[in-house]
Parts: sequence; C-alpha cells; structure tokens
Amino acid sequence: MAIKKIYTCTNCDAQFPKWSGRCLECGSWGTLGEEMIDAQSEKKEEAKKIGGATVIDLRDLKSGPEIRIKSGWEEIDRVLGGGLLPGSLLLLSGEPGIGKSTLAAQLADKLSQAGEVLYVSGEESAAQVKSRLTRLGCNLNRLRFIGETSVEKISGAALKEKPALMVVDSIQTVYSSLIPSGAGSLSQIRAVAVKFLELAKEQGITVLLIGHITKDGQVAGPKSLEHIVDTVLSLENESGSNYCLLRASKNRFGSVNELGVLEMTGTGFIEAKDPSSVFLGSGADAISGSVIGCVLEGTRPFLVNIQALVTKTVFGYPQRKASGLDLNRLQVLSAVIAKRSKINLVTRDIILNAVGGLKINDPALDLAVCAAIISSYLNKPLPAGMVFIGEVGLGAELRPVFRLEQRLREAEKLGFMSAAVPSGTEYKGGKLKLLKIKNLAGLVEII
Repeated sequence: MAIKKIYTCTNCDAQFPKWSGRCLECGSWGTLGEEMIDAQSEKKEEAKKIGGATVIDLRDLKSGPEIRIKSGWEEIDRVLGGGLLPGSLLLLSGEPGIGKSTLAAQLADKLSQAGEVLYVSGEESAAQVKSRLTRLGCNLNRLRFIGETSVEKISGAALKEKPALMVVDSIQTVYSSLIPSGAGSLSQIRAVAVKFLELAKEQGITVLLIGHITKDGQVAGPKSLEHIVDTVLSLENESGSNYCLLRASKNRFGSVNELGVLEMTGTGFIEAKDPSSVFLGSGADAISGSVIGCVLEGTRPFLVNIQALVTKTVFGYPQRKASGLDLNRLQVLSAVIAKRSKINLVTRDIILNAVGGLKINDPALDLAVCAAIISSYLNKPLPAGMVFIGEVGLGAELRPVFRLEQRLREAEKLGFMSAAVPSGTEYKGGKLKLLKIKNLAGLVEII
C-alpha cells in the first residue's frame, strides 16, 4: 500500500503537496494541516471515473461484402489481395531510385477516380511533385498536395478533407511534436505510424506510407513499424533491367505469395503483358546448360530459364555458386547427381543462374537444375521446346509437385511442345507431350 503525505486547508479543503503558511486558494493563514492518504486508492478512483471499454457482440454486427478499391492494375491488385481496403495502412519500401514515388503517384492518379487524394511530401516541393505528376500524365483535378512534416497538422488536414487515399512520402521525414527526438528516429517513426494507424481505422482513410530501407535491404526504422501497418510492400529490381517485381512480405487482407511484374517506361510503370518472357531470356535452347523450368509464385506460374556452367576445378576445393537460387539446395542436388549417376562432379565447379533476377525457392525447379548441370557437364544442348518440372529426392527419385497441371498449361500456352515430368503424371485435354521420368538415370538418357 502506497502512503502519500498531503496538506489540506481546513477552510476550503484545497490540497497541496507542500506546507505553506497561507492557503493559495482561499488566502487563509495557518489553515494547512497534514494528512496521510492511500495513493493506490486514488488511482482506483480515477480508473472508476474513466470507465470500461465498450463490449461489442459480434453476432449483432451487420457485415456486408468486403469492398475494395481497385487500382486499375491487375498486377498490383493481385499482390494486395484484390485491391486496396478502405481504412488500411500500407508501407511501400525499395531501393533509392527504384520508383517508389513514381508508383505512389500513379496509384494516387488511379484512385483519384474514387475520391479525393492527398499527396504529402516532406522531401519535395509542390512544384517538383507537380512536375512529376504532369510527366506521368496524371489528372490533377482531384489531387491535393500537402508540403508539411508535422503529423498533427497532416492529420488535421486529412480530417478536414476526408480523402479516399493519402500518400506520405516518406515516413522518415514526418515527426510528432509530442516526441522530443528528431524526425527519422526510432521513437518518432513508431509514434508517427501509430498516429496514421488511428487516422486510417477511425476515419476509413487508406494511407500509403513510403519508407526507406537500410544497406542490408531491411525497412529502415523499428521492427514494430512493420507490425503496426496492415501491408508491407517491397519493390525490387535485381536484374538491372526495366522490369520491377512487387511483393508483399506481410498482408493482413490477402496472400503474401503473389508477385506483380511491372515495367518501367519514360512515362512511369506499366503492367508486363507477358511476365513469363521476362524470366525466359533469349536463345535458351541454343547452348548446353540452359534449361526451362516452371515456378509458382502464389497462384501464378512463371517459366524461368535456368543456366548452369560446369567447369574443371583448377585449384583447391570445387566451387558452388548460385544467383537467384538457394545455394544449399544446389549443394544437395549436386551431391545427389554425383552419388546416384555416373556424372562425376567431385572435381568440377558449378555456377548456377536464374535469368531475370527472380529469387526462387520452389522444389519444382529441382529437375530443371539437375538437367542444366548434366547438360553443361556433357556439353550437350537440350531439345528445343521442352520444359522440366519436378522435385528430386535424395535417392534421385522424382516426385510430383504442387499444381503441376496449371504449370503444364502455362508452358503449352507459351508454345512449348514437350515436358519432362515425374512418372505417374496425368495431363488431360492438353497437346503437350509428356516425357515421364522415374529417376535421374532417365534424365541422363534423355540428355
């Protein structure tokens, strides 16, 4: 029990933490007397005055169909889970210069058809933002700009305007006057994110935050920032080409396995018309060690070109290097090939590459990787128009993979004539010729 000493005036009952000869309320002299009170009881009384939270019976809550705001881009809507949800808080991150502000500006233009859009920038002036919007061909009729970095002032303007979407570029430049540290600090970023979360949930305003990333590719700021927001989007460009990949590492309202492919042009981003062609490259069937496989990103199949280069080890231990694929998986598959077939890789360096910069972690690509390694080792090109799909076990046996029929349908649509698949595979209604393989010995025979 916490006992606290106070001084009470016998004339007006005013209370003071320190004794004085005169009461500061009524002006009487010599009326302050010492008293002992229970501080814990005071806190309990204050809690009673605050009252309890409102309890909602979910059975009585009327819920209609989920309403989403379409961005007008199938690639982005797929990653978001069908579109933007009103009242959601999103975080978009990416490398400097990759096009975060460009994508946000184009989203603001698309969503301005559903209502007014506020574009908040603490990094650029109104003239600079207008110049970008004009270059991208955006309609400025329902786009409004706020050049402010105080979260209290931004929230006040948003409460007054009630926009359908508010873009904040970027969260590292916004500060709260309630926090003593400078803008961009961990405490400031956390406080600003919580303020925007309250604004989004209470007013039903969709808020898109643009965030910086650190040199190791992580979102800058406290890890709690990613826990606060509803969706974390990342814009990637591994290959140095004009194509960018949009992923969701967190999505409370959809899947995190979907992948969006966007192409950067002089007038902003456009949707990739044929995403599989981005990862196929050219001349895939003309050289040894070049194989076509198929991976599944969410619900969407992609055909990818896997290239392997097997060379004699000049000095020391044999090297294993992989770009876009898991190096540990390459180690396992190379050990299986060396153990279960007549291919000797003990004195060979293996370099593996996935064309297009796609980071792959799909076991269905095992057969394509093994075919590329064996083809490069034997220096024999593989048959034209063939795709390899299957998982390889430690006993060199081939196993069926998830949604194999959907992968085969995508390969047939792109003009492939045959497919090497695990034995027991059935593909009804398709013209694709299936080469059913039981183990790696059968793969060596084909090559």
